[in-house]
Amino acid sequence: MSGHEGPEAAVGAAVRRARAAAPAWDALGHRERGARLLRWRRVMTRRLDEIVGLLEDEAGKVRADALIELAAAFEHLGWAARNAGPVLRRRSVRSGLLMLHQRSTVEYRPYGVIGVIGPWNYPVHTPLGSVSYALAAGNAVVLKPSEHTPGTGRWLADTFAEAVPDSPVFEVVTGDGAAGAALCRSGVDKVAFTGSPGTGARVLAACAPTLTPVLLELGGKDALVVAEDADVDAAVEAALWGGCSNAGQSCAGIERVYVAEAVHERFLQRIAQRARDIEGGADGDYGRMALAGQLDVVRRHIDDALARGARAVAGGPESVVPPYVTGPVVLADVPEDADAVREETFGPVLVVNRVRDAAEGVARTNASAYGLGGAVFARRGGVRLARSLHAGMVSVNDVLTFTAVGALPFGGRGRSGFGRIHGADGLREFAAPQALTRRRFAPPLAVQTFARGPRDMVRFERLVRRRGAR
Repeated sequence: MSGHEGPEAAVGAAVRRARAAAPAWDALGHRERGARLLRWRRVMTRRLDEIVGLLEDEAGKVRADALIELAAAFEHLGWAARNAGPVLRRRSVRSGLLMLHQRSTVEYRPYGVIGVIGPWNYPVHTPLGSVSYALAAGNAVVLKPSEHTPGTGRWLADTFAEAVPDSPVFEVVTGDGAAGAALCRSGVDKVAFTGSPGTGARVLAACAPTLTPVLLELGGKDALVVAEDADVDAAVEAALWGGCSNAGQSCAGIERVYVAEAVHERFLQRIAQRARDIEGGADGDYGRMALAGQLDVVRRHIDDALARGARAVAGGPESVVPPYVTGPVVLADVPEDADAVREETFGPVLVVNRVRDAAEGVARTNASAYGLGGAVFARRGGVRLARSLHAGMVSVNDVLTFTAVGALPFGGRGRSGFGRIHGADGLREFAAPQALTRRRFAPPLAVQTFARGPRDMVRFERLVRRRGAR
């Protein structure tokens, strides 16, 4: 967006360009679109050092976190490119006895133009979870990246233009919340938003007057449940990775850990010991907090927990040294009504609370208003416990693994939002189902016509009664 035009004008122009290019992109078909998207991935891979540098500079990531983000993003781009055809193409369905004379099919048609509003914590992986699936489904896309990572958004547009110069279906507009609001009002056919629940509510309100459908991913307060028979050392490593990678700035990161009483002391001693080996910093295991305001949230949650009687078994208020949290902060015995239990912290802070058993851990996990992801560690019954969690995604004996599986849908419930990206569900999120019937022959029993006779209705009533009695 130039300095001479406001968000409404810039966004409107981008949407018009995208809409003009959309029909030709749709006409390419799934195979040709997929080939172009794979070409885009190859261009991004060739220019990998550029985007790693941008993620380090704009988002404060260490190189390892940047590479992990890119690996997951490339996986999803490839999955969408290769699977849009099998998932969305026209397929026949059974017509049933009453409509035996009709051939019935369903296919998924693109909406037209999708507006994507991306976050700052994963400025490649998260928006590409919508952008790549929307493009693969045949839509044009207008992306509004976070105002904190505009260079990353422009890089995505630049690489797409290099890879696919003949199809200008991916537009990027930069700016703050005003640009996002303008995108909601611009006449796009659907909006995909990732961010906080408060901003998500404003996105819904902005889209309501035009009845523009919305996909919302609004963060979480994800928990790890450690059962009595869990591998404690493995659970400790997973908790620290799930809670502190990317400086804890992960929507599906682990923020709460509920540990069965039988292994609680061992778990707490081990995590306190291991947390002291992990460092935050430019040359550390994870990078800086991307936003000063988020650092304030981390500090507030730590102080509130300690004021309510919690113990800091690793780190503490002294760990908050702007712009870093210098090491993981592990809080034990935190009251369930504390901010660090109820609200999204979005920093390298772990609450570790004792529960009677895994069942109580599940119950406390489900008491949250959020329902994005979660994890369970158990040698026996892990899948059963996982299925009882009110969450969109769950890992068993690991954490966050579902984020990098192309075929799995990603999304939550409750305060974590609605709709799905990734996988077949993600592709269908960006395409409208179209049902089609085509008459093959004259029906043996003609009732859907005013030319029907009394005998037709007698036979029809007999058929209805017979079918209904089955």
